[in-house]
Amino acid sequence: MIAELYDNKAKVTGKVELSEKVFNAPWNPDLVNQALKAQLSNARVPVAHTKGRGEVRGGGKKPWRQKGTGRARHGSIRSPLWRGGGVTFGPSNEKIFARKINKKMKQAAIFSVLSKKLAEGELKVVESLSISEPKTRLAVALIQPFSKSALIVPSAENKNIYKASANIPKVKSLDPKSLNVYDLLCYKDILLEKEAVNAIENHYHAE
Repeated sequence: MIAELYDNKAKVTGKVELSEKVFNAPWNPDLVNQALKAQLSNARVPVAHTKGRGEVRGGGKKPWRQKGTGRARHGSIRSPLWRGGGVTFGPSNEKIFARKINKKMKQAAIFSVLSKKLAEGELKVVESLSISEPKTRLAVALIQPFSKSALIVPSAENKNIYKASANIPKVKSLDPKSLNVYDLLCYKDILLEKEAVNAIENHYHAE
């Protein structure tokens, strides 16, 4: 398929050929939702944790003898029935939130988002995203004509733009081999360097 090619001033300068497999895939919201949930779940770190009766300190000795006191029988002051005792059904940091998603499904979700972004004019192929030195002001001047919230996908050799864009709010640089559903959806526009197109198509075997 053929798409428009832009220069650094956000003006159309020509055409570029893109892979049908990557940039003309059908929109599949259910698959994209599944891939997004899997990515967020796999990145989740369980922090909330309550101690059970086996983790609470103390309680080794039986509070009182079993019979003859007139009180209820107890074996430990760290029972969930006691104040300061263990928690019965509290959250545990041993819980696993990870979800499995097949590699082909993950790739298909990425292709679906890229295709939708391109069809809606939110993905632009730029001839070059290179800057002379890793300065934030140069990166801002490069991105400003296109968008205020953009995901930049430069070629792997373009090191300056990675460093220069790190301090810009609502802007992120991503390696073409590290595409993921969350970042593609998180930013309004995607700026894809022409050299990165080949890297994406080679990485996903989409020639």
